[in-house]
Amino acid sequence: MGTDFNPKDAPVAAAPIEIAPYNERWPAMFAAEAALLQSALAPWLVAPIEHVGSTAVLGLRAKPVIDIMAPVQDLPSSAAAIEAAQALGYCFYPYMPHQMHWFCKPSPAHRTHHLHLVPWQGPLWRERLAFRDALRANATLALAYVDLKQRLAAQHPHDREAYTQGKSAFVGAVVMPSAS
Repeated sequence: MGTDFNPKDAPVAAAPIEIAPYNERWPAMFAAEAALLQSALAPWLVAPIEHVGSTAVLGLRAKPVIDIMAPVQDLPSSAAAIEAAQALGYCFYPYMPHQMHWFCKPSPAHRTHHLHLVPWQGPLWRERLAFRDALRANATLALAYVDLKQRLAAQHPHDREAYTQGKSAFVGAVVMPSAS
């Protein structure tokens, strides 16, 4: 069963950030997990669950973690969904708590899935879909993103926050090109 966790409590031997070759099982892994989540989270969902992140882009090298974005009306009214996700084995952590309810599975040390309960049609929802769709539509952009991720994984193999922050300017330039 999932639990609350603090990343500082994660084992020192947590798996390093790895960028793996595309795995053709990733879409099926998403679909299977989305079906479980659809049932468990039905009272809070307001639209279809989305596959986001690099594993959602055909052929793209990625961290072998399925990123799932589930649309909720808002965070306060979906707080009870935290317990429902934990019942499916998700570990909850209040990462970016003003933007989403965030989970990983099966454990902080070994992650196969990330679950993001995000307000539907909010800024984060729109940004993540826009970025995924841009990578799907532009192979040159996708290759540039993979190159960046590989460099960041080599620079920050045990620092997920630094890895994530290192991608933010690239993502921002894609989803808000006039701001770059």
